[in-house]
Amino acid sequence: QVQLVESGGGLVQPGGSLRLSCSVSGIIFSINTMGWYRQAPGKQRELVAAITSDGSTNYADSVKGRFTISRDNAKKTNYLQMNSLKPEDTAVYYCNARNALTASSFWGQGTQVTVSS
Repeated sequence: QVQLVESGGGLVQPGGSLRLSCSVSGIIFSINTMGWYRQAPGKQRELVAAITSDGSTNYADSVKGRFTISRDNAKKTNYLQMNSLKPEDTAVYYCNARNALTASSFWGQGTQVTVSS
């Protein structure tokens, strides 16, 4: 059974930081591209950041220079370090694992991030 479990969300003031974690089981973590998506109320889910099996990364323009995605294959976990948070970063953040060879894709349950004073 594939499981992606996110943690680390919460309420933070503008300018603050949070680190999200996504712990994965049931798949070969190291060969999957891991991504973080977010969905704000009334908006479509959007890609925030992704990291491939070889460590290549890409980011949404809105988070470049503020967010950093990383992965630890030994722990089967990937992370999203979020700095200089803004109110517009408020959303539910979802972890995704995608296998380019099989086209399989799995999602976590989401974790709420709220940026507010």
